[in-house]
Amino acid sequence: MSIDETLTLPVGVTLDRFIKRQQSAFKGASGELSQLLRDIGLAAKIINREVNRAGLIDLTGGTDSENIQGEAQQKLDVIANVRLIRALKNGGEVCAIITEEDEGIIYTGNNEGKYVVALDPLDGSSNIDVNVSIGTIFSIYHRISPEGTLANEADFLQGGRSQVAAGYILYGSSTILVYSTGKGVNCFTYENSLGEFFLSHTNVIAPKNGNIFSINYGNYTSFFAPIKKYLSLCLDRSYSSRYIGSLVGDFHRNQFKGGIYLYPPTNEHLKGKLRLLYECYPLAFLAEDSGARATDGYQEILDIEATSFHQRSPLYVGSELMVKELMELH
Repeated sequence: MSIDETLTLPVGVTLDRFIKRQQSAFKGASGELSQLLRDIGLAAKIINREVNRAGLIDLTGGTDSENIQGEAQQKLDVIANVRLIRALKNGGEVCAIITEEDEGIIYTGNNEGKYVVALDPLDGSSNIDVNVSIGTIFSIYHRISPEGTLANEADFLQGGRSQVAAGYILYGSSTILVYSTGKGVNCFTYENSLGEFFLSHTNVIAPKNGNIFSINYGNYTSFFAPIKKYLSLCLDRSYSSRYIGSLVGDFHRNQFKGGIYLYPPTNEHLKGKLRLLYECYPLAFLAEDSGARATDGYQEILDIEATSFHQRSPLYVGSELMVKELMELH
């Protein structure tokens, strides 16, 4: 490509500009949600920087402590949690936050804020030390408690279909921010030299079918009959097994290539292991908005009633026809 041809290429639409344009699609919108999404974008840039230099400044490895789930915390788990909370506090649009790393509600001091946010600050953090894709997952709700008061538990337990926006950031070979407000799934790729997210994929539509299945085969002996039966079908059809061990990474690949991600219950975790509010709900929101599907084997993920902050659920998410076939086996 010549210099002249290079100079004539469009720079692209930035995340900020896209959000401002989309704001007009919401009747009565006054900018708070747009600002909130920009705050998440800012936190993503900071976390991306920390992830990229983790091996240089000793940010890999554990902290010798556990989160509220009883899971070992990585150093970057803590950093990502702090960065996101700080960005949302400073933005002023969020009145309260819950995260995978903390037991209860984190109050931002912005009691006039119209929104609450549920976060998995760094999904797949066990992969940090070996430079495998990791991600951030977020879910946004319009508060139902009166503005000017402290948010409460009910603000977060409205159910998956009450989400006003959801998304994730994937930190990998390139850093991508993906979000939806229920009007299409859009992806923004981070351009390091300019420090901006640029629109790279618009109105993502997931393939109706696929030939990829993503599951931790190490738990096979603990799977129940419907899952074993489905896996046999996948093997009989010579489907490809692809499993990163990072929920965001596996979900992102299957959204584009066609496939199904499975995290079933086991004898040890009868209710499943993934968290409903800040893992299953937001990815199910994105899946349905792109034509894919997300269930627990019996009902749609977005129809599951939320009863607690750290509630767990099985998750089967991906191409519509693959999820439909799995549900029929249940």
